[in-house]
This record gives sequence, C-alpha cells and structure tokens, in this order.
Amino acid sequence: MLDATKRPDRKITEVKRVLDGLILYSEDGTMKLEPMSPDIIRIVYTKKDTFVTKKNPGIVPMKSFNQWNVEELEQEIRLVTSRLFLRINRASASIGYYKAGGRLLLQEREFESKDLVEFDSYKGTKDGNSKLNQIETPDGIKEVVTDVTKVFDQKLYKTRLHLNWQDGEALYGLGQQEEGNLNLRGQTVYLHQANKKIAVPLLVSSFGYGILMDTYSPMIFSDTSYGSYLYTEADLEMDYYFIHGETMDGVIKGYRNLTGKAVMLPKWAFGFIQSQERYETADELIHVVEKYRECEIGLDGIVLDWCSWEGDLWGQKSFDPKRFKDPKAMMEKLHEIHANLMISVWPNMSKDGENYKEFEKENLLLPLSSIYDPYQEEGRKLYWEQAQRGLFCHGIDAWWCDSSEPFTPEWNQMGQPEPSTMYHQFYETASQCIPAQLTNSYGLFHARTMYEGQRSQSNEKRVMNLTRNGYTGQQRYGTVLWSGDISATWDTLKIQIAAGLNLCASGLPYWTLDIGGFFVKKGVPWYWNGDYELGYEDEGYRELFTRWYQYGSFLPIFRSHGTDFRRELWNFRSPGSPFYDALVKINQLRYRLMPYLYSMAAKVWKDDSTMYRMLAFDYPGDALARETADQFLFGTSLMVCPVTNPMYFEKNSRPLEGVEKSREVYLPEGNGWYDFWTNVSYEGGQTIKADAPLDRIPLYVKAGSILPMAPFMHYVDERLDASIEVLVYPGRDALFELYEDEGNSYRYEEGQYAITRMNWLEENRNLQIHKPEGNYRGMGGDREFKIQLIGV
Repeated sequence: MLDATKRPDRKITEVKRVLDGLILYSEDGTMKLEPMSPDIIRIVYTKKDTFVTKKNPGIVPMKSFNQWNVEELEQEIRLVTSRLFLRINRASASIGYYKAGGRLLLQEREFESKDLVEFDSYKGTKDGNSKLNQIETPDGIKEVVTDVTKVFDQKLYKTRLHLNWQDGEALYGLGQQEEGNLNLRGQTVYLHQANKKIAVPLLVSSFGYGILMDTYSPMIFSDTSYGSYLYTEADLEMDYYFIHGETMDGVIKGYRNLTGKAVMLPKWAFGFIQSQERYETADELIHVVEKYRECEIGLDGIVLDWCSWEGDLWGQKSFDPKRFKDPKAMMEKLHEIHANLMISVWPNMSKDGENYKEFEKENLLLPLSSIYDPYQEEGRKLYWEQAQRGLFCHGIDAWWCDSSEPFTPEWNQMGQPEPSTMYHQFYETASQCIPAQLTNSYGLFHARTMYEGQRSQSNEKRVMNLTRNGYTGQQRYGTVLWSGDISATWDTLKIQIAAGLNLCASGLPYWTLDIGGFFVKKGVPWYWNGDYELGYEDEGYRELFTRWYQYGSFLPIFRSHGTDFRRELWNFRSPGSPFYDALVKINQLRYRLMPYLYSMAAKVWKDDSTMYRMLAFDYPGDALARETADQFLFGTSLMVCPVTNPMYFEKNSRPLEGVEKSREVYLPEGNGWYDFWTNVSYEGGQTIKADAPLDRIPLYVKAGSILPMAPFMHYVDERLDASIEVLVYPGRDALFELYEDEGNSYRYEEGQYAITRMNWLEENRNLQIHKPEGNYRGMGGDREFKIQLIGV
C-alpha cells in the first residue's frame, strides 16, 4: 500500500513584527506583510530562509510607513491601518482583505492559497551545436536560434495565488489583449509580450481595489471552473501588492504611487500624427506636411518609419545621405512649418552596421542575438549615445521604439498559434537570451534608455516615445503604447476599444492604434489579414477608415499608420465628397477640443487620472456600464460611442440597402446626458438609438460639465491668444481646471504652469471664471471667454 507523504503545514507558528512589516512563519514557508501606506500592503512569500532585498525595477522607492497595528487573536491575526485591515487565518495563512469599516474586498482561497514550485532555470549558450537562422518579418530581418545548448542558470519559483471573487464583481486591466474582452471574469488571460499583446500585471476590480503582481516574467490569470488564480512563470519569490483605492481611479493612483507618476508629453503629441509604411525621403516628408497645411487639415507630427538608414543596415541610428542629404536642414524646415518628426529606432541591428560593431566590441548584446542589452547600464548609455549622435543632434522630436518586445515567435508560424502556445513559445524564446525572471520586461528597460538619455541631454524637449511594449512603471518614461500591426476589418475595429481600455486600466495612460489597420489586404502570413484588396479605391474601406478615424480622434494620441496603401486624408477623395468631409470635420473637432484635452493630460500627471476610461471607472455600481465594451469616457465629461459596423458599403464598394444610420447607446445611470451634436438632453439609466450618419460619431456630454473649446488651428499652438468658448452643460455643479504651460519643456515639474478655475453653481445658475493661478514662460495676457449655456 502506498504511504502518503504529509504536506508541510501552513499553520502559522510564529508572528514577528519588524521595522518594516509583519513576518509570519510556518512549516511551509515564510510570509511578510509590509504596509506601504494606509491603502497599500505588500505581501511576499518564500520557502527560503531570507527574502530578496533588491527592489524590482518597476517599483520606485517610498518613504517608510509605520502607522499600523497588529492584533493577535486565537483564530486569526489582524494587520490594521486607518483604511484597511487584513485577517490572516492562523490555520491556513490565507488572507482576507477588508475596508476599515468591515466590508470584504477580497478573500484568498481558504486552503493552500499560495503555491511555490521550485525549478531549475536554464539559459542558452552559443556553441558549435547552435544554429542562427535569418527570417524576414514585418519587424525586419530577425535571427532565430535553433538547436541551442542550455546550461543551468539559477533556481526559481513558479508561483500561484488562489483567489475568490464576489458576486457582481468585474475585473479589468492586465494590459492589452487581442481577444477584445472587457470584463475578465470567466476568462483565461496569458500575459506575455507579443506584436499585438502588452502584458501589464495589474488587475483592477470594480469594487475599488487592485492587485499588482510584482513579477517581470510571463503570467497567467485564470478564472474558470478549475478555480481562480494568478500564476507567474519564473520568480525569486512570490511578491505582490494589494491596493485599496475606494474607486478604480484610486487604484490607479495607488499604482502610480508605487511605480512612478506619468509624465507630461509634449503638447504637439495630442495633435494629429500622420504616418505610413513608409516615407522615403526628406522632400517627401516636407511635401506631405505642406499639403496638410494647404488643405487646412490639422497636423502636428509626421513619422519616418523604418529604413532611415543607408542600404540594408537594419537598426543603424543614422540617415541615408542620399535620401536625407541634410538632416539638420530638413528638421529646420519641418519646424518652420510647425511639424514635429518622429523616427523609428530598433533594438536589433544589422551585423554590418557600425552600431552593431560597437555593441559587439563592448560585449553589450543579449546572448545569442543581435539585440542590445538594456539590462546593463553601459548598454543603455551606448544605445543613447548612438541615437544622439546619429539622430537627436539633428533636431529629432520623438522616438518610435518599434519591436520593443523584442521577441515575436508567433510571427514565425505559418498559422496563428493558440494563446497558450504563443505564451510558451515566447517564454522559451526570450529566456534563451534574458534571465527567466525578466523575460516580460525588455520594453521597460528600453524605454528607460530613451527617457534617461534624452533627459540627460536637455530639459527643453519632452520625451515622446511611441512603443509597442509596456510594463510596470513605464508611464514614468514618456511612453505611448500602441496595439501593434492589426488588420483592416470591422471586427478588429470593435476589438480595439476594449483592448485599449484594459491597457489604460492597467495604469499606463497613453495608448493609440493604427487608424485604418496596418494590413489592408490579405497576404500569405496569417497576420496579414485585411479585408480590402483595393484599399482606398474601395468605398467599403473608405467607410471603415472614416469610422476608425472618428474613433481615433478621441484616443489620447491621434495617429494614422499602415501598409499596402497610403493614408493621407486626400486619398479618401476631395472636398465636397462625404468621406473626405467627414474626416476633415472630426480632425477639426479634435483641434477645437485641445484646451479640454490638454487639461485632461495635465490631470494624468497631477492627479494620476486616466483619459481613456471604461464606463466602470465612473459607474462601477451600474451593471450595464460595467459590461459595456463599445463605449468609453474621454476625460471627465465626454462619452464616445464609436460606430463599429458598416452602414453604407460592404467591401468591393457594394452598397448596403435598408441599414439604419444609427446605433444603440447606453446612457449610464446617475447622470443626465447631452447629445454633443444636437444639445438634446436625456436622463441616464436608459438605452437610446443615436443617429450616426457618416459625418457624426455619437458623442455625449455629462450634465454638470464645463467644456472649453478653441477655434480650429492647423497645429496645437498656432494661436496661443485665441479666445476660448466655454460650453456649460447644466444639471449639477461643475468644476473645470484649464491647464496651460510652455508645451515642450520640463519646467512644469518646477511649477511653471497656470490653472484657470471655472465653477458652475447649479442652484443660482452662476458661472465663475477665476484669474489664472501660476505662470510660465511665454504666458499671454488677458483672454476672451465666450460663454454658452447649453439648453438655454
């Protein structure tokens, strides 16, 4: 008969209060509870004799916090702050997390709530058996190592935290997933980096709390009939933070207290950014900007995608002297016509280039690769030095850090892999070159390279870094995330809404996408999967692009990009045609909303706010709002309802007959709502049919809002003295803080900015506009405000 080996007992045998926390000992392992603030508790669990002392890279140093107490009872131990108390079961060491008033927020599984499984981690080593194959991808020529020899590296843990959710609780965050689910209850989510996936290990509950897993390896969230848990692939110990925020906004604030504040992007970054794959010469870049000016369409940025370098020198941080004869003169001309240039840079480099040879000489490449090593300070410094002397010195305004995963093995497959297969392939590939416990974090360190490098050079130009990969704490490095190389289909458009909302609910505030889809046609690779072989010659694609452009105009960053066909707006017919006119109309509205939009960006920095927000942020108690995946809030006042199905044409220009030009819109309860286009008011808590002709995206304003708008400008700072129209939407009291600063220096960090407070008092129907508080260089004098009371 088999004899069972007794499992180690989870019963707490000793309790010890130390300077920075509470340590609980058991036969199975040691747990430390470390209060970081009244609302944030760090939990660390290990089976080793000591805890890891080195802080992880996403977390910023915090002041010590000791205003907490311990209560030892017969059945449980309580850790108490002014806002939280944790009940730790003595018999099982499982934790319940409660608000100070006694309401349960989260309960760990009652038995064996934390699992640690030790394993041997191996790393790849180059020897005679290794083979290096080159493959062509949309991310350029990449090297794939096969038959790699692996050697022992270190002992690590696979960790699993078992949790019990409550009825009526919705869960969000965990980065950007390509499936398009909003509420993650009942889902399995694989958190690894990929072309169209961004892993961020912050889970946010509609009950006003969050869990930040302080892991830098791939992770799995699972909520199925097999149980609910958070699993990490490779860690030195289990390490996570419980964040009580009261609201979802409060959770984001707690996350940024732990991981760093989001910085201000340059003001021009909130204008329209024109991109495509790709512009070839300096003359072409200048010509495109000049035509936007002639057409009176707003534009602030233009993008130079890959191959700025000479010949086949992939990833070389320099200009081809034949196509860009005088980069400094090119930049001076672009700045003269008030445009900013973003240029793509890559972590992988051609072995024939001088950049690669420098890295190879200094031994600063990742093993088995042509990819630079940002985990070493010397690697980050050398990469920036190359970017500065080859590009930034000429006046470059922004970076596009493409392929910042930088491993995308799923794109090497002939067919689309299953999610679990993609997960394991990524981990297996990345861990050949990166320590296993850091395999999700390359983009974080790469962003640090660019931010710290540029900040060391000058404080006059804010860092703007469009990058495909984000991770814990990356908001402090001036990054904008985008959803990768997506395809032109109506389904893709709809999926993007929820994908971006969950990314922003993960604490990273700036997100965008390729308006119109990157791939428009169908190609041989599985990911080249657009529906429109004729591109903008197809009325069906023109309609899709128009709706996508309308949606994109209400994202934090407004940007068009793609391959197969050109993307400038004049390719969608000419003035007087419905598609072109609809595109210009929404472009001009974006610029008219700039006072509102830039003030919302300031709230991201000052108040740890979120611009692109799911309805659950403001209406967590509204069951329909919690599940609405095709509407969103843009700042504090606007609700945007994109059109995600064709109403006029199918593909190949086939007209649609009998399709209503409207969509259903849910108006959350607890607010009145005004139709932005008609000023008609509605009560909340109902679903209405909203008119949606081609030139109109359904757009609503909360009752009790102040909406400042400017005249149309061709670029964001064309008229700094322009009058501001103040639209007041009555129904309740309102406050708006109009934020202004220089727009492109870091002096705002020193307090050089101005805020004009506007108050609407509903009871006596009175609007107060106060004198600006503060000042900044170049601040203008008196300004005219034109006030309009909506509904009167």
